[in-house]
Amino acid sequence: MSEQNGHAEQNSVFINQMYESWFLDYASYVILERAVPAIEDGLKPVQRRILHAMREMDDGRYNKIANVIGQTMQYHPHGDASIGDAIINIGQKDLLIDTQGNWGDVRTGDSAAAARYIEGRLSKFALDVAFNPKTTEWQLSYDGRKNEPVTLPLKFPLLLAQGADGIAVGLSTKILPHNFCELLECSIKHLKGRKFELYPDFATGAMMDVSNYNDGMRGGRVRVRTRIEEVDKKTLAIRDVPYSTTTSQLVDSILKANDSGKIKIKSVTDNTAKDVELIIQLAPGVSTDQTIDALYAFTDCEISLSPNACVIIEEKPHFIGVSDLLKLSVTHTKSLLLKELQIKLGELEDDWHYSSLEKIFIEKRIYRDIEEQTTWEGVLNAIDAGLKPYKKKFRREITQEDIVKLTEIRIKRISKFDSFKADEHIKGVEASIEDVKLNIENLNDYAIAYYENLLKKYGKGRERKTEIRPFETIQAHTVAIANTKLYVNYKEGFIGTSLKKDEFAFDCSDLDNIIVFRKDGKMMVTKVAEKVFVGKDIIHLAVFVKNDERTTYNMIYVDGKTGIAYGKRFNVTGITRDKEYDLTKGNPNSKLLYFTANPNGEAEVVTITLSPGSKARVKVLDFYFEELEIKGRSAQGNQVTKYPVKSVKFKEKGRSTLSGQKIWYDNTVGRLNKDGNGIFLGSFEDSDRIIAFYKDGSYELTDFELTNRYDTDAILLIEKFVPEKIVSAIYYDSKSDQYNAKRFKIESQSLKNKYLFIREGDGNFLELVTTHPQPIVVLRSGKKKSELIEEEVALEEVVDVTGWKAVGTRIAGNDLKEASLVSETEEEGNEAKAPTLF
Repeated sequence: MSEQNGHAEQNSVFINQMYESWFLDYASYVILERAVPAIEDGLKPVQRRILHAMREMDDGRYNKIANVIGQTMQYHPHGDASIGDAIINIGQKDLLIDTQGNWGDVRTGDSAAAARYIEGRLSKFALDVAFNPKTTEWQLSYDGRKNEPVTLPLKFPLLLAQGADGIAVGLSTKILPHNFCELLECSIKHLKGRKFELYPDFATGAMMDVSNYNDGMRGGRVRVRTRIEEVDKKTLAIRDVPYSTTTSQLVDSILKANDSGKIKIKSVTDNTAKDVELIIQLAPGVSTDQTIDALYAFTDCEISLSPNACVIIEEKPHFIGVSDLLKLSVTHTKSLLLKELQIKLGELEDDWHYSSLEKIFIEKRIYRDIEEQTTWEGVLNAIDAGLKPYKKKFRREITQEDIVKLTEIRIKRISKFDSFKADEHIKGVEASIEDVKLNIENLNDYAIAYYENLLKKYGKGRERKTEIRPFETIQAHTVAIANTKLYVNYKEGFIGTSLKKDEFAFDCSDLDNIIVFRKDGKMMVTKVAEKVFVGKDIIHLAVFVKNDERTTYNMIYVDGKTGIAYGKRFNVTGITRDKEYDLTKGNPNSKLLYFTANPNGEAEVVTITLSPGSKARVKVLDFYFEELEIKGRSAQGNQVTKYPVKSVKFKEKGRSTLSGQKIWYDNTVGRLNKDGNGIFLGSFEDSDRIIAFYKDGSYELTDFELTNRYDTDAILLIEKFVPEKIVSAIYYDSKSDQYNAKRFKIESQSLKNKYLFIREGDGNFLELVTTHPQPIVVLRSGKKKSELIEEEVALEEVVDVTGWKAVGTRIAGNDLKEASLVSETEEEGNEAKAPTLF
């Protein structure tokens, strides 16, 4: 029994030891051999083995991928499925493998055909940059039968071009793909000692905000959005998909958002073929601008990607930024180029050495000295003796191997030897040696030329596909559609979406917060829920908007301790959710006598009736809220009366005590805001409008809702609309091949409809537009940039005010290069012009 226990104890210790060592071995294996790419070539082992197998098979023709998988299995011991998936992944990136057949579609998520049906071969680019047996370090394959590369001698930042994803034990890597041409351009900049910036680029296109990219390191983030076009007021079109998302996933996310009430659409149709096209039909009465925002907020039309660049450097994982990755790649490429040059130099030196030996051996007829020799040693000695007078001409020592090689020259070669051709060959070799030495001495310039050649040879068609532009952050609760009904029990103090037997309050979103005021002078804010208790005797509830400085609450309350009535006006801009706030002085038995909520700071007039038994001489008085200053919610307020109050009743509606809303236009994101970002448009009252002029010669009137969207690339001028202002414009008329000027008043004033005010025609565009009352412009014309003629024109004097549909008056020929407004008294923001034409 004791022997068995001792054996069990020994076995237990042995298993623990095995677990400790085996787990570490396993973790190291997964990190180094499967999940994380190497810095030298940017490849994981399976990818490297695939490319090596394809190089061994390469004969210029396509090979069945099933055959490639079989060949790769000689080097990769993990089965055909993992190899097949890795080949498809490489092929879809359209860089290293020249594909043929159905290789799937990353945009739609369609999978590739079976390996037996598709073919591939190494691309010319891969053959150029990825292989060189002379500079490759080799190791035995897993079964010891063949040699495989430790890393491929890649002379290109492939890791950054293709990107990488991998999950290992305890760490992961996510390197986003970058643009082929930009990588080469940044490599050249680095070699020239200039600064560079690297940002991702995706084959699926779309738009990207890189303001938080953080050089691709941990903690960074990029936001990617699909382009959503407004086809008409009822239809939206999606023309691309964000990286790592497919059209089917996009459709599913849109339908899910619709089912949950986040957006309202009639249908979404996937018409994707050669190009991505998703058509979204909106529900009646739904705004396109708000729907676009909601699509970004609630669907995969916008996704966030968090890079985490981790690579294997000297057999250890390192977290590193993409700029440093590129620098390391450039350094590695330079070392490979140097190694290739040194190998080539050695080969050229050997060529020169042997060609010179051969020339002297034949021209000086040294081969005749061996005719009388009867032994091999005698033959070698005779040749060595014959070469002795010429040894000083050689760049290195003549070895026995060189002499043996001379004995292998055939009589036919000796008889046909051409001394002139031999001299020309040696001169050519000497010139090549000098070129190689020059390249070694100027390795930096040689590397620059190498990258420039790659860019010229393979850069066409690899331009950036993903547009870099800043995005505004869309708050989900601001664009959420009111998709649920809120009910309230005023007396018992419950609110919620499930209280259908109680009184209906209003429609709201399930993302909203609700602000509640009670008769005892307390308030709180809580999230929309099925049922929540907020306190008895509710007198007012509404959707709470954080930082709202326009909604003003007018209130009269009586202090429970002194009996004095106080009046106050206040905003509620920020709170802690589900915390109770006392709006009175906080004494017991305090209560509200009057309360209103006013969206634009309206200050009504109320009639206060005092108790009949009070000592006041005047028992009825009017109280004007406009006399009170708007303060914070915790303010005590101003004393209204010290006598007991019988009632407070509304008398008349007051005016707003707030100035108009100040609106700015942020031309980086094409949105309006109240935060002071961008161009100040002015102070707006409810009836005010905004006018936008576009490069295509149209104008559009809109309200000043912050959800409005404006195309920053197409807009020329945006400002507050003043109907009395005269619009002055200069546009190009392709039919008459000239520039026309016109002045007019805005007549058609329907909101969110574009009106073309220049002559309709292909190639017509708006050059300049202004609402300055006395516009003076400078016209610069001429055939050559260096010989432009300037002309100053007062448009008010030469162009009459006509209807907005008029063609206008000729003001310049087709050689106009630029038109600019130079009025000294022009108001800020009242001038816009198109880019210079030359």
